[in-house]
Amino acid sequence: ERPNSVEESAALQHIEVGELLRTIVIRRGADDYVFVLVPGGSHIDWPKLRAHLGVKRLSLPDEAEAKAATGYERGTITPFGSEHAWPVIADARVTRLRRVAIGGGARGVNLHMLAADLVTHLDAEVADVTRPADSPG
Repeated sequence: ERPNSVEESAALQHIEVGELLRTIVIRRGADDYVFVLVPGGSHIDWPKLRAHLGVKRLSLPDEAEAKAATGYERGTITPFGSEHAWPVIADARVTRLRRVAIGGGARGVNLHMLAADLVTHLDAEVADVTRPADSPG
């Protein structure tokens, strides 16, 4: 089944919404990107992310640029097997989870694993860079 929302996706996978991670590719400069792992129900907190990275500007690449930077279509982006091994930032909430699901590089494909193993395998930096989706920002 094709889910129509993050809630449907979590239900189909028998996990909580917060255990479903989105991988967002962020441009921090010319040909310089980072992956940010964002738990379901959260959004990037841009001031926190800029402060963490020590930059004044960040942006989301358009679809063609994201594909060139990662090798993946928007909606399938994952740090696993990316065209370039861009740094990974895992929101601090990820480390408070036992298991997570992260995109596997194709529509409808998710990898389920221990959150600690994911952070270790990706050598991810852990930082508080998100806010709840229902908070102002």
